[in-house]
Amino acid sequence: MAPSVIIEEAEDSALEEYDHFEEVRKPSPHSTRQRNEDDLDAAESELLDEDVDDGVEGLDELAAPAPDENPDEERTEYHRSLEEERETSNRRSATREHTQQAIKRPPLQQRLLTQLYTHSWLVFFSIFGTLARLGVKWITNYRNGPVTTNVLWANFGGSLILGFLQEDRALFAEKRGRHLLSNSHSSSSSGDDNDEKKQRNAQADQISRKKYIPLYVGLAVGFCGSFTSYSSFMRDLFLGLSDELIGKGQVKLARSAGWSAASVLGVIITEVTVSLSALSFGAHLAIALLPLLSSIPQTNTAKFTNPLGVFLGIGCWFGGICLAIWPPHDAWRGQLVFAIVFAPLGTIVRYWLSITLNRRIKSFPIGTFTANMLGTAFLAMAYDLQHANLQGNVVGGSIIGCQVLQGITEGFCGCLTTVSTWVAELRSLRKKHAYLYGVTSISIGLSLMVVIMGALQWTSELRPPTCKV
Repeated sequence: MAPSVIIEEAEDSALEEYDHFEEVRKPSPHSTRQRNEDDLDAAESELLDEDVDDGVEGLDELAAPAPDENPDEERTEYHRSLEEERETSNRRSATREHTQQAIKRPPLQQRLLTQLYTHSWLVFFSIFGTLARLGVKWITNYRNGPVTTNVLWANFGGSLILGFLQEDRALFAEKRGRHLLSNSHSSSSSGDDNDEKKQRNAQADQISRKKYIPLYVGLAVGFCGSFTSYSSFMRDLFLGLSDELIGKGQVKLARSAGWSAASVLGVIITEVTVSLSALSFGAHLAIALLPLLSSIPQTNTAKFTNPLGVFLGIGCWFGGICLAIWPPHDAWRGQLVFAIVFAPLGTIVRYWLSITLNRRIKSFPIGTFTANMLGTAFLAMAYDLQHANLQGNVVGGSIIGCQVLQGITEGFCGCLTTVSTWVAELRSLRKKHAYLYGVTSISIGLSLMVVIMGALQWTSELRPPTCKV
């Protein structure tokens, strides 16, 4: 008997004894993997190895339940919280450690290859997400605009795409076809609860299987996390408090402290509600497009997408470094180049913080929280240096120094922090935990901005940077 089968039988036995009191439990992707392993392509089977599971544990973009858990609008709705998903994952990890003591681990080469594919996609999509965020901010920066916080559009777009990816059941399905469409109505009419439960379990299994695919990890963690920016959200929140959040073509006028407080509340309400709504809208879009996407012919993509990811990730990052050294135009450094050079570093740090810390407290994603707070503090410090008189009484120190700080702000800090993951966690946590997590994140993030940026703003004043873009 294969080692993987021995592991699965031991895990299933342990979990059945532990979970006998649960009415409905989300099926593990490992059980489906055992049933369908003969049908999988060899390349994709390697990606579903046990060590891949270890590599994505703690990534809440992948662990959180789909935003819409009742896509067929059944009368009985079953809700799975992020705490329940994490508790089940922790029990499986403990069981696996116990059962794998006598089992030989897969070859080191296979584990390293999987990590190479995943990190390559993270690098590529972090660059792509950064360019998308900067492009959206430039497009939406127009005169007399109704929204002065331009990062709102990027946070909306990234949250929408993450909601679509979390809910989608066709793009990364093992097999496409009519079986992906819901049969819940026919099951209900026949009164067969077992068929309805099997259909629901199959849908949940199709959704959970995606998190073992490096391309999906790159899209959900790399692109969506880099497209959105929590640190920019906090920066705009402070600028609204200090009466510095001024749209293009608008004139700064003196106002009372009460209006500043209203500005802060306006930015918070707008950012949070728009991002949460975008997450749900993305899920509804995936449900609406399911019949169309399920009809697309199935192709074996793992054989060429993973090597392509290595080429794109390393090639784009190397190209960005070359452009930083030999730019066609000096202004490109501050506008784009330094941002795409620092972007992969922020995404990879966030990736490992999530894997390392998010499982520590199941009701509070400490990994995402740490990434967002660190990125916010770094952005505040870079913003201060960029807008302060440094050596030679020059704002930002020099043109190159100012451009590097701009790259750290938009690239490293923008990719280290994320709104899409944050709202996905708010959506999937239990209500009291979600409110505690959300209020704590905003309060500490704004406090960091007040302490770091406020110290300069209210003493020597922030000035326009030398490399203003």
